[in-house]
Amino acid sequence: MAEAFIVDVDGTLVDTNYQHVIAWDRALSANDARVPLWRIHGHIGMGGDQLVAAVAGPEVEERAGDRIREAEKELYAELVDEVRVLEGARELLEELRRRDLGVVLASSAGEDEVGRYLDMLDARELAKWTTSGDVEHTKPEPDLVEAALAKAGTADALLIGDTVWDVEAARRAGIGTLGVATGGFASSELRSAGAIEVYESLVELKRDLDKIQRAR
Repeated sequence: MAEAFIVDVDGTLVDTNYQHVIAWDRALSANDARVPLWRIHGHIGMGGDQLVAAVAGPEVEERAGDRIREAEKELYAELVDEVRVLEGARELLEELRRRDLGVVLASSAGEDEVGRYLDMLDARELAKWTTSGDVEHTKPEPDLVEAALAKAGTADALLIGDTVWDVEAARRAGIGTLGVATGGFASSELRSAGAIEVYESLVELKRDLDKIQRAR
């Protein structure tokens, strides 16, 4: 039985992925780098320090990577008021704590952004959390998951995440992932990346917790 759950934030607990797609698209376009939206979406969940080169190539990264990242932050800030908590997010966190399981919310965003999501979820009393200050290298590197495991105080954990980059980061950190389709990645993509199981929603995952724990 897992002693803790590491829970991704963006796209898993709060519905941010498409706002990030729009912000990256506008930031890239403003720097003469046109990229199809589907390609950007396929890399949401990857750290911004790696995303520019991954979607637009090393030349764009070298020429304008820092400008694009700074622009994305500003453009996302203009959209953040549109972000909503995903159905069942707080209820899942409450149920994990009711079962006396450790819960760490894993994010490499800055303190202000993470704080905003904690307040939206009313989760400060339900979980520990990470921020950009805990991470040197972003997903798919394992740093974020490892930082969350350190805060949980155990390596016996599962990650809940919505992107293939979550699955890969967890694999590199030595733990398994329960995928959720809330970020727009297909169940087949998450399974191919190595997710143990994939759920359509957090509500569905919460209903399956008994089975998940028995399987462990």
